Amino acid sequence: MTFRTLDDAGSLAGQTALVRVDFNVPMEGGKVTDDTRLRVALPTINKLRDLGAKVALLAHFDRPKGKVVPSMSLQPVVDDLEHLLGAPVRFATDCIGDEAKSAIADLDAGGVVLLENVRFHAGEEANDPAFAQQLADLGDLYVNDAFSAAHRAHASTEGIAHHLPAYAGESMRRELEALDAALGNPKKPVIGIVGGAKVSTKLDLLKNLVGKLDRLAIGGGMANTFLFAQGIDIGGSLAERDMADTALEIIAEAKAKGCEILLPVDFVVATEVKPGAASRVFMAGDALSAEDKILDAGPATVARLVEALTASKTLIWNGPLGVFEVPPFDTATVAVAHHAAALAKAGVLVAVGGGGDTVSALNHAGVVDDMTFVSTAGGAFLEWMEGKPLPGVEALRA
Repeated sequence: MTFRTLDDAGSLAGQTALVRVDFNVPMEGGKVTDDTRLRVALPTINKLRDLGAKVALLAHFDRPKGKVVPSMSLQPVVDDLEHLLGAPVRFATDCIGDEAKSAIADLDAGGVVLLENVRFHAGEEANDPAFAQQLADLGDLYVNDAFSAAHRAHASTEGIAHHLPAYAGESMRRELEALDAALGNPKKPVIGIVGGAKVSTKLDLLKNLVGKLDRLAIGGGMANTFLFAQGIDIGGSLAERDMADTALEIIAEAKAKGCEILLPVDFVVATEVKPGAASRVFMAGDALSAEDKILDAGPATVARLVEALTASKTLIWNGPLGVFEVPPFDTATVAVAHHAAALAKAGVLVAVGGGGDTVSALNHAGVVDDMTFVSTAGGAFLEWMEGKPLPGVEALRA
């Protein structure tokens, strides 16, 4: 994977860098409640400042649908960003035109300005060439540091890159390198863990992965659909019974491509989903009642996954193995996460995870810092795992 990074940019003294960041942060009462996305942008902002560039930040917030919605202004982010940077941050009440130009003109070298929500203009989501040109008119180079928005072909994520020299920011670079190590050019053998509720939402993902992995472990509600398809009693468990034929097709495709599918060989069953609910372990093939619900993978399945991970060099993980939000049905997810993290920490496994529930599950297990990389990019991460080109990344190719 070849893409331009800031190491290719040379001296930037006296130049203005337009930096696409993801500042779509959680807010409550006009205050930022989680500054993770602000902190992720700091290495790129500081690198550009050190190179002598003016830094103009482009971002979206919420869904104003091309209209100015005061409650969706980015202005409340400024105080938190100033605190994290330890430097002043100007705010411009528009992201194009005279207001943006004068705010940038007033900056000294190394100065930072946050431009107003790009989605206040309909041209952003329409990827309107004229709007992309108006953005580009503000700077000398474009830096995309928002992998989480890279699956959208919008003016500030893709269109602008056709008008200026375009580079990957530090966060984008780290994400792309990690993803390349996981699926693009991985050390083999490669194992994938895919969980979650529905096969239907991850069809493209499964079909892409069976052609790239040596082993694919399927967990969560998805696994129930595969078990049902094979005639295994799943009682009253969550499953997409109408997807049984599709599940069998995926199993056949995996076999044809040399990918071993690992389904649960045992599972934890309860009649209700609540903390501390009474549960029992059943082997796959045991008879269940209509009230029985499969809520987690069982100990034999965990042992088999631990063994498979130990025999692998690369792991890509998307989705939990059970209803991890409700103990004790977090047991399998936590146990497998701990083993993967220990292998990653020891340097014997490249362990990459991503997608909303996955991040929550790995946080719940307390292993995020020990994994090789955990992507918070959600939709972009999933589309990348599905093998789809991401417009915001394609625009950065060297």
